[in-house]
Amino acid sequence: MKHVTYGDKSLFIDDETANLLIGYTVDLAETGDTDTVDVHAVGADGNKVVVSLILNENAPLTAETATGELTDFENDAAIDYLRRQLGRRHHRPVPIKGDKRSR
Repeated sequence: MKHVTYGDKSLFIDDETANLLIGYTVDLAETGDTDTVDVHAVGADGNKVVVSLILNENAPLTAETATGELTDFENDAAIDYLRRQLGRRHHRPVPIKGDKRSR
């Protein structure tokens, strides 16, 4: 789990989604592009939320490791989208979780 800060919002997001968000934001910044992504997270108040993030070169996005037992973020759709976008932008497949070829 990662503690993600976007602007003044504090969120907890699963590692894979947080890592892909950072990677995709860097990629968008390098090309001057913008995109939006909806992700499931847990807010600072402990409630589950769906947050729409605008990602571009000015996105105030940071992620840091966090300890905790939160699970079940339901981000399969966001993960698939981020992987497809990164793969398409780089014209190479991004390994899918559990794919033996990605090890």
